[in-house]
Amino acid sequence: MTHDPEAWPDVASLDPGAEAVRQIARQLARAMDDRRLSLRAAAAGSGVNRQAIADLLAGKSWPDVATIARLSAFTGIHLWPTEPVLVRKREQ
Repeated sequence: MTHDPEAWPDVASLDPGAEAVRQIARQLARAMDDRRLSLRAAAAGSGVNRQAIADLLAGKSWPDVATIARLSAFTGIHLWPTEPVLVRKREQ
């Protein structure tokens, strides 16, 4: 999902879909950290597979809408980006 996997999720992506997922991953990671939730606890509470959460956080997969909804309901925060996803043009 990103040109530099080592920078995920700290560096913005050029792809609008990947950028939205990056923002979701950052929000979820922050929520889990604030609540001191492990992957296992987040999976059990949200009904989302633990590996699916791990892959989302690592930038290895794009979550579907149901996954985002379940994680949002469980954490109590809005995970979808609220601001327009701005994408930089690639330098050539």
